[in-house]
Order: sequence, then C-alpha cells, then structure tokens
Amino acid sequence: MSWRVGIDIGGTFTDFALLREGAVVLEKTLSTPDDPSRAVMAGLEKLAAREGLSLRELLGRLEALVHATTIADNTLIESKGACTGLLTTEGFRDELELRRGYKEDIWDVRLAPPPALVPRRRRLGVPERLRADGSVAKPLDEVAARAAIRRLARHGVESVAISLLFSFVNPAHERRLAALVAEEMPGVPISLSHEVMPKAPEFERTSTTVVNAYVGPRLAGYLDRLTDRLRQAGLARELLVMQSSGGVMTREYLRGAPVRSLASGPAGGVIGAALFGASKQEPDLLCVDMGGTSYDVSVVRRGQAPAQPGWNWHHRYVIGLPMVSVETLGAGGGSLCSARNGVLRVGPESAGADPGPVCYGRGGTHPTVTDAMLVLGLLSEQSEFAGGSFRLSRKGVDEAFRTHVAGPLGCSVEQAAFDCWRVVNANMTQAVRRWTSQRGIDPRELAMVAYGGNGPLFAAIQAQDLGIDRVLVPRTSPAFSALGALAAPPSVDEERSHLVTARAADPARLRALFGELLERARRALGGAGFAPAQITCRYQMSLRYPGQNWSLAIEVAERTAAEDPSFLDEALRDRAVAAFHGRHEEEYGHARPGEEPELTGVRLLSSVATPKPAFGAGFTAAPRRAEPAATRSANLGRGYEPTPVYRGAALGPGATLAAPAIIEETYTTIAVYPGWEARVDDASDYVLSRARS
Repeated sequence: MSWRVGIDIGGTFTDFALLREGAVVLEKTLSTPDDPSRAVMAGLEKLAAREGLSLRELLGRLEALVHATTIADNTLIESKGACTGLLTTEGFRDELELRRGYKEDIWDVRLAPPPALVPRRRRLGVPERLRADGSVAKPLDEVAARAAIRRLARHGVESVAISLLFSFVNPAHERRLAALVAEEMPGVPISLSHEVMPKAPEFERTSTTVVNAYVGPRLAGYLDRLTDRLRQAGLARELLVMQSSGGVMTREYLRGAPVRSLASGPAGGVIGAALFGASKQEPDLLCVDMGGTSYDVSVVRRGQAPAQPGWNWHHRYVIGLPMVSVETLGAGGGSLCSARNGVLRVGPESAGADPGPVCYGRGGTHPTVTDAMLVLGLLSEQSEFAGGSFRLSRKGVDEAFRTHVAGPLGCSVEQAAFDCWRVVNANMTQAVRRWTSQRGIDPRELAMVAYGGNGPLFAAIQAQDLGIDRVLVPRTSPAFSALGALAAPPSVDEERSHLVTARAADPARLRALFGELLERARRALGGAGFAPAQITCRYQMSLRYPGQNWSLAIEVAERTAAEDPSFLDEALRDRAVAAFHGRHEEEYGHARPGEEPELTGVRLLSSVATPKPAFGAGFTAAPRRAEPAATRSANLGRGYEPTPVYRGAALGPGATLAAPAIIEETYTTIAVYPGWEARVDDASDYVLSRARS
C-alpha cells in the first residue's frame, strides 16, 4: 500500500494530509512557534493513531514525506533572522539600501523603507574587481578582506553573505573570500551569491543572497532538528521540502539555498489548486487561502501556475529566484480587532496559536476575527472545532469586544463583531483587486477556489464583491496546502546568465551552460533516488529586446536527463528567436520582428513525475434538497435570522442547499450567503454559484 504525507506549518495550525491508495485523511494540530517540529511530531502521531499504527510503523511505510513551511517567511516578517553581515565589492555596499530606487507605492509619501536586514555598519566593501567577462581587473586584497571580516566578528555577526561583481562568471574571488571567513569566523554559515543565484543583475543577486543568509540559520536549525526526530522515530525516506518554485526537493539540496523555501506553504496550495481546477474543467482560477494568520491570493491561468524568476518582491525584499506568484496579507482567523482614534482596524497583527483567539480559552484577551465569527453565529460553541480538538467558548469574548472595539466606538458587541467582519472582508477583497489589476487580470473572468481553515467562510461574499459567479471549495480545503505539496513534483529549477545578441550566441557555449545545469540536476535528483531516465528536462532561453529590463523565457526543447544537450544548434536558437517575437506579441500586444533580441541567460527546469492526489469532477448524481441538522441565529449580512446548519459528513453527491446556510465540515465552516446556492458534486466537493433569480 502506498502512503504519502504532506505537512504545512502555518502561524496558527499545522496541517497534515495523508494520501493512501486514493483516500485522503486530514489532521490538524495547533502550531508550536517555539519549536515547530513539536507540532509536526504530534500531528504525525495523531495520523498514525487514526490509521491504527504506531508512529514508527507509519513512518516506516511512507513512500514520501513532503513538508511545506512558512518559517522562512515568518523569520522575515518578524525580523528574527540571524545577525547578518555582507561582504561586497568596494563601492557597492549601499546597493541594498538604494533598491534601484524602487518604492512599492510611489504615491504614499509616508511609506517607510523596509527594515534593513543588514545595517550599513555590517555592510563592508572589499578591494577587488572583476570585468564582465570574468577577467581580473583588480586582485582581491586579502589583508583588507581579513580586516573587514574581523570587524564583522566584533559586531557579533552570525551569518555572512558574500556578493561580488560578476562572481557568477568567475567565482574565484568569492570562493577565496569564503575561505578567509571560514578561517577568521569558524562555523559561521556563509552564503555565496554565485551559488545562491548565479546570474545578473547585481542588486537582485545581492538581495537574494542576503535574505538567504538572514533566514538560513533559523530554517536550517529547524529542519535539522525535525530530520533528527523523524529519523529517530523511524523515517526511512528522505524528507522532501516544498520550494517557492512549486516543486519539492531534498533537505540536502536546500541546505545551500534555504531562501528557495520562502512561501513554500502558499505555493503548495496553488499547485494543488491548478490540479483541482483542471479536474473541474476550470483552468483559470483565483486562488484564495485564508488560515489563522494570513490571507494568500494567487492566479492560475490555462491550468498553470508558472514560477517566475527575477523581480519577485516578497515581504518587501526582492528574491531573484523562481517563485510562484503569491500575494500575502495579514488577515486570518487570528487577526486582532481594535479601535484606535475612532478607526476600526483588523490585522495585520495576529494572536497566533498561543494564546490564540479569546474563544480558544487559552488565555487570549484581545478579540480576533474568529471571535467575531462566533458572535455572529457563523461558528458555534456547540460544534467541535479543529476536528474535535476542542470547543469554542463565548466566555470572555463579549468583554474583549467591549474593551477593545465596542466601547471605544460606542456600539454593541454584535455591531462591533459585524463591523470587524466587514473590515476584514474589505481588506481581503481590496488586496485581490489591487494585485490582479497590477497584472492586467480581470477577476470576473475567473472562478474562485477557496481553501484554508477560514477561506470558505468568506469566499462567496468576496466573490460577489469581485463579480465572480462560481466558487469551488474542495472537501479537503482545511489542509489543502499540505495536500497540494503532495501534487508538487521533485524538481530543480536553475538559471545561468549569458548576455549576448541572440544570433551571436554560440551553440557550443549554450551547450556548455546547459550541460552545467544538467549535471547539477542529475546530482540533486539522483541524490533523491531518481535515475536520469526518470527526469524530464525543459530547456529555456531568456530573451528580450534591447533596452528592456525583463526577459521572456522561451522553451526550446524537452528531453530526459539521460540525454546530453548536443541537440542544441543554430537552427534551434533561431526558432527560439522566432518564438520570442510571437510570445511578446501575445503577452504585451506588440512585437518588433525587425529587431534582433538579446539573450540574457538559459534556464533548465528538471522534474520527476510522481503520484498526485486525484480530484473527481462532474454532476451525475440527481439533485436533491439537503435537510439541515439544526438551526441557529446567525448574521450573514442581513442581520440575525434563523439559519439552517448542515453537517458536511451527511451531505453526499447531488445535495443542494439554498441560502442562507452554514455547512460545518470537520475542520472548516462554509458560509452560503444570501443570493448564493451550494451543490455537492460527484467528488463531494462544494460548488457555490449565484442563485438563479
């Protein structure tokens, strides 16, 4: 029997999805921020018990254990990374702070720059210089380098980033500088830009390397602790970690570039959503994931969620590596509600897992969105919460709202809770509008797929505000990112810079660059147990018109890793140029076929096909009106009124529900707002649509 487990650590809950011969088993535990591995082990024990196994038996039978996490993201958000130092080419230490003159909102005169991960006193220039072709213009001054390194040591630096000009062409100076750091500061982690991101331009490369150095020690320490615990508990397989590119890879591969795990939790959800949408004949999706701490939004077009390299701004820092595009907002079930100077605020601060919302009964005193949902009747004290882990309690909730919201605003507790619902919904809807408009996407052309523990509570009302007529809610939505991680293939996605006019690109040089990438992919995926014949390689060239800042990746071939890139010739290069003109026309509405484009680099996407979760589709079951299990007073936007409550476990294919209605699943609650109706399809997933007038 094939057993596979996906894990996703969030700010409030840690989610688990076990895939066994097509059956899916979900589990949740409260996260343990002081040591996330404790929640992972506790959840695995609960999964094993549900399967009638010991933890050792379960881990010994696993074919794959895939882990997505937001630890690197939380490290950035909370500014709790390592004390980091930067060594760079003399005269370039301020490049990080200049940020290419980029500002997220040019109209916000009060927008402060992001906190410096490396303050100026720990950004030191070293005398050396390489030319663009990699030749040495100025040798490395080792005496000055040692002095700079000792200065970093006096500042208590715990992690060192090294980023020198054109090191991706000739890494000799970076490697020597790393050797000097190892001599002067033994045991300190070192991030080298030519290893983390071996391509131009220098600002993106330096920023990515600094973020890697900043989040690396905390993430590496966590993964090492978790791996040790799993080994001791009986795990025989390699732990696979979700990457921001939408693939998974071994712990060893990520050891040199932990920055690749940024946003790996949300990326897992998007990969799962693309597969889920394809099964429902919905290739164009707006993906919304609302958990306990954050709200993530992304888009799937034509059934794909491609990872885009280059200008990826994440938590206000640029990451030049391939990332599935996800926008994150501080809005979740644990978002704190407060009134300041007569203005109601919801988030971005969160109660997290400890103490959590007031209604958890774990010592929380500040009202949250979850508390507001309890007051409004969308959640209930009588219902089991988080799979029966505990029950919510109204005790202390009213007093918290009176103290922090209702009292300052001069309204009732019920009105305060409803206003909090309105504000958090408006925040999320506005974030979707802003993010999609910046990318030229009209959300009305998309279907929405909602997941996460709280996503289905708000999905229909958000869709209504955005002009979307159809919402898909997977039955597995509470742990959908964990399940999505099981849909992600083991993959290596790497690039190399090579700046030259397209037709001047030497095929022999291209074969050498691709050969280097191919060898790295063979080693990395071979270390995970895959043979070259199992590895599919997609060869891409990055092209742009002269004067443009950004390139388009043009796929030129697909082969297995068992084949060398000897097939690359001038004819293939010329076909890539022709394809670029057509792609540019498609993407931007114009092309300049009379102008010769520039080649900026090559990219190799190597992956292995693995078993994926199966999502069913269709409505072959005859429609039947579902019977509610109970009725309770709830406010779904029209004031408090008797509202039917349905138990998800009792709803089979064909069940239909009219609004207003509340559906209680094991780990989530679905709200069917006025003007909507819900139906259960053949796979027992929910489809919400605008009611026919």
